[in-house]
Amino acid sequence: MKIIIAPSKYIQGKDALKELTKYGKVFGKKFLILADEFVTNLTKDLIVEGNSNEDVELSFALFNGECSKNEINRISEIVKENGSDVIVGVGGGKTLDTAKAVAHYTKLPVIIAPTLASTDAPTSALSVIYTDSGVFDEYLLLPKNPEIVLMDTEVIANAPTRLLVSGMGDALATYYEARVCYAAKAVAMAGGQPTMSAMALATLCKNTLFERGYAAKLSSDANIASEAFEEVVEANTYLSGIGFESTGIAAAHAIHNGFTAIEDCHHLYHGEKVAYGTIAQLVLENAPSEEIQKVIDFCQLIGLPTTLVEMGVKGNLEEKMRIVAEASCAEGETIHNFPYEITPAMVYDAILLADKLGQR
Repeated sequence: MKIIIAPSKYIQGKDALKELTKYGKVFGKKFLILADEFVTNLTKDLIVEGNSNEDVELSFALFNGECSKNEINRISEIVKENGSDVIVGVGGGKTLDTAKAVAHYTKLPVIIAPTLASTDAPTSALSVIYTDSGVFDEYLLLPKNPEIVLMDTEVIANAPTRLLVSGMGDALATYYEARVCYAAKAVAMAGGQPTMSAMALATLCKNTLFERGYAAKLSSDANIASEAFEEVVEANTYLSGIGFESTGIAAAHAIHNGFTAIEDCHHLYHGEKVAYGTIAQLVLENAPSEEIQKVIDFCQLIGLPTTLVEMGVKGNLEEKMRIVAEASCAEGETIHNFPYEITPAMVYDAILLADKLGQR
């Protein structure tokens, strides 16, 4: 069975937050807007002033910083007390995951409004749940994608460039992992095998990054939402989001998870580790040299790590990379979506060869 899933509506452009209730009022009239203190200070006036002409009621709740069961329950109680009928998450990943989880448990529609384009998670039917102290707890698989994903590129253009670049690192893996899963007929998070449509989106994601990525980085440096910037925001968020969820993930993300097992790399963002994992995956595939070099050149051009030194690995190289390789191949890891067996020894060799290629 082949399946593709997506949000009901994806909206992107400058000042999109001013259109929040215009598009959201079909779902209800009483909006609860969840954001942390920083994002609330950044966006509250914009949201209130921009949506003042609509016949809706806006309430704001401060997110405490952790997508935990206790926080989800706390916000759910606020929803019930206010009689809210639409949940809106504004901000970064944990805020958005909390909004999705609250909407799930209160059986209400949810609008996701990221203030960054740093990952492909906003469109997904998934929340990552942590303990109150920030330790990973579980994945909450949701029965549906968000009703609306709304990207205000004026806000996103003023976020740090490193976060946009990290998003490109995450999105870069989409096509290369998709083709592995397609060849293996692996079952994606959507619940079925990849469709041609999902593969086409993954391919467009890759092409957009190569063609527009550097210009988008320069636009971000200048806080300008140029056309190239707009295209890369869409690639990072929508194309990569539908791509990963409906085609599957493989070695790049598994190797990312492996790097989280060593302290050296804890300072890196998600997409920065995924980018290195993508190069290592191409080595595992024995991909053509020209293809590997193109990915390395792109990463170096926009500022993604291509060597273990750039990843922050210092000392005890063999011991640390053995740990990374073992963790990458743990039971249930996505590296097993390859059409043939991948062993820790193979991953170890691929990580070290990727480092040599990056140095070259």
